[in-house]
Amino acid sequence: MGDNNGLPLFVTKSAKGRILFQLYAILIFVGVCFIFLYRLSHIPRREEAGRWAWIGLFLSELWFSFYWFLTTFVRLNPIYRYTFKDRLSLRYEKFLPSIDIFVCTADPMIEPPAMMINTVLSVMAYDYPPEKLSVYLSDDGGSVLTFYAMLEASRFSKIWLPFCKKFKVEPRSPEAYFRTAVEPLGEPAMAKEWTSVKLRRYSSSALSLPLSAFIVIACS
Repeated sequence: MGDNNGLPLFVTKSAKGRILFQLYAILIFVGVCFIFLYRLSHIPRREEAGRWAWIGLFLSELWFSFYWFLTTFVRLNPIYRYTFKDRLSLRYEKFLPSIDIFVCTADPMIEPPAMMINTVLSVMAYDYPPEKLSVYLSDDGGSVLTFYAMLEASRFSKIWLPFCKKFKVEPRSPEAYFRTAVEPLGEPAMAKEWTSVKLRRYSSSALSLPLSAFIVIACS
């Protein structure tokens, strides 16, 4: 940990194509200057018609030019900062605050239990010290379907959370992960656990069955 204290927590990189944008901005600025020069050198005399219209146009052009200058100036040298999350964790892990996360639901007909449970599992799998992370499920409807889904998810979490932390999988919602993930055949150790977790997921009613199946489970 001491070796990471001197390392930067982020790196700053300039955006690509900024030179072309700067040249473009310079050309626009030169064009605006020529317009101002034309407006000032061709102001109608007092006895000529359209004098105040000319002045009004000139003032409006001044305002829009000022607005263009402000919006362009802040984009002349865009930069991006890329953080090193692993260094941040190593340096400040002992000082990270405790956080409470509330997942709220009310109606299992509108918010399917499978979606709600996937949300809870993804939050529980955060890359955060587990002793400082508390997750609460608030069910305003007091649904028995949500209760059975949470009971099933608590069993599945015993294998899902260690799997996420061991192999650092992303995303950490079971449904989203297995929808896009491909079996890691090149890594025998991970492939074995991957298959086990996937089979356990599809055998869990809370994570795979439709709402009608929950109604049967709750009534049985």
